[in-house]
Amino acid sequence: ARGTVLDARARARFTRNRSAVAGTAIVAALVVFALVGPLLASHGPLESDFAHGVGPDKMPVGPSAGFPLGADRIFRDVFARLAVAGRLSLLIAVSATLLATIIGAVVGIVAGYYEGKRVARVVSVDGIMMRAIDVLLAFPFLLLVMAIGAALDRTSAVTIFVILGVTGWMGTARVLRAKTMQVRSLDYVVASRALGQPAAGVMWKHVLPNVAGPLVVSATVLVAQMIVADSVLSYLGVGIAPPTPTWGRMLFEGQDYYAAAPWLVAAPAAVILLSVWGFNMLGEGLRDALDPHDA
Repeated sequence: ARGTVLDARARARFTRNRSAVAGTAIVAALVVFALVGPLLASHGPLESDFAHGVGPDKMPVGPSAGFPLGADRIFRDVFARLAVAGRLSLLIAVSATLLATIIGAVVGIVAGYYEGKRVARVVSVDGIMMRAIDVLLAFPFLLLVMAIGAALDRTSAVTIFVILGVTGWMGTARVLRAKTMQVRSLDYVVASRALGQPAAGVMWKHVLPNVAGPLVVSATVLVAQMIVADSVLSYLGVGIAPPTPTWGRMLFEGQDYYAAAPWLVAAPAAVILLSVWGFNMLGEGLRDALDPHDA
């Protein structure tokens, strides 16, 4: 039968998985924080408060009623900046994941469907695609992203999500290729091909629904990788330029004050870790729910 995503049995397995539920709760909390946090903050993310943000020792004030997560080195509200940066980081990560997932799905399904089919009796379609992926995978993902980011004079949110999207699809392609090779041997897929249905129609109507589960799992885990990559770019100064707040840039700006004002490092580090942890647990929970035999 055609595969489905989160049917009744899959939902039951998912809700019984404590890690999956915890991951869902963390991701939901981060989304709410990013959306609602700036509205609850008493200061703007770019606003320096020299009247209340300066402590007796001329250092930024720590967590207090006026500054829930303290003030930064130029007396801006860390809570407001963290929430606004969360909007940007999550938007970039999800957009990049969507782009990478589309590219990876197309390449992986086509490669798996045409596995073994040769071009000019010399090399297979699948062989060409997978050798190209092997070459790209030879370059570490973060190193490749940093090299491209550093080569650009100016980077914006659109630039970063495109960079991450066009460099982050290879893992998805490999997973989808393997699953497609399994699906194409199913009886009704073989029958559709035998009846002369166009390859594009078979891949769209029969293959894609059956690989949707692994595709969703791969995309969920990929969001965590994109958050890390975006944070690394910002930390190294090749991401979005200040004063726009980003989690990686906040971590970089706070590292010189880790002893006197530890909240400047702890706050962005905590949200980055929670984001990665939450999306990874959610992805593992979806994997266990959709394909319990792989758990």
